[in-house]
Amino acid sequence: MALTNGLADLHTHTTASDGLHSPSENVKLAKEAGLSAIAITDHDTVAGVAEALLEGEKLGIVVVPGVEVSTVAAGTDIHILGYYTNNTDEKWLSRLASLRGMRDRRNEMIVAKLNELGIAMTMDDVLDAAHGNRSNESLQSAAVSIGRPHIAAALIRKGVVSNMKEAFDRYLATGAEAYVNPPRLNPFEAIDWIREAGGTSVIAHPGLYNNDSLVEEIIRYGAQGIEVYHSDHGHEEEHRYAELAAKYQLIATGGSDFHGSRQGVVFHGAVGSRTVSIGVLQQLLPSWRSKRNDL
Repeated sequence: MALTNGLADLHTHTTASDGLHSPSENVKLAKEAGLSAIAITDHDTVAGVAEALLEGEKLGIVVVPGVEVSTVAAGTDIHILGYYTNNTDEKWLSRLASLRGMRDRRNEMIVAKLNELGIAMTMDDVLDAAHGNRSNESLQSAAVSIGRPHIAAALIRKGVVSNMKEAFDRYLATGAEAYVNPPRLNPFEAIDWIREAGGTSVIAHPGLYNNDSLVEEIIRYGAQGIEVYHSDHGHEEEHRYAELAAKYQLIATGGSDFHGSRQGVVFHGAVGSRTVSIGVLQQLLPSWRSKRNDL
């Protein structure tokens, strides 16, 4: 089924990872924004996809099943988006579970470092902050993914910082006081995993890495697309990565990276603030599904 009319936001997060809205709420926001399609791309989990697909059927919104895989290369966090993976594949689901285990260990290391800095914090505090964001009971026991935004929320609750930006700038961003980056999956392995799960791999927000030579290395290895349009990309970045997509004949994608609003500030961007033509979905669709009417 070829879809050519309308816009798609191909990067959003839900309560299945570190977003503030349930999967169904994200789909409703897409409808309100006048979109034709939305992708659910939670960190290292596909737990929110099924609920979003059901809501999409009700509202007439195409839901793209996705995931954002956490990796590290050259000491930098690199994220690889995977679209249309086979989410009934037990090996794929087991691999995602292993990534969440890595995230858990990293979270514990960050909390330990915060304690070394004189900030009283426990993982229970982080979990309380995370669960406080989960209005959807169906995800309470699902394979949710805890991350740095939840640690930031705990810091805000304790009055250590006043907002999310301060939490990251002072403690959690690359090079900040409590930042840790233990050995983890590399982006090349993530591309292999996504391919083996029948999906399409896309380099997320390349402008955030300040390392275009590494981005090109990942492309040459086998990434199939690049996120040209992102809430943290300016016009210069969009132009640069559009040229890179053309040079390597990559799928050019885009999305808001919506996480929700904290203290009145939308994290990254609102649903629909960065979009691409819905025709891009046909490019993302793997060959094993391209002849089926299940976009």
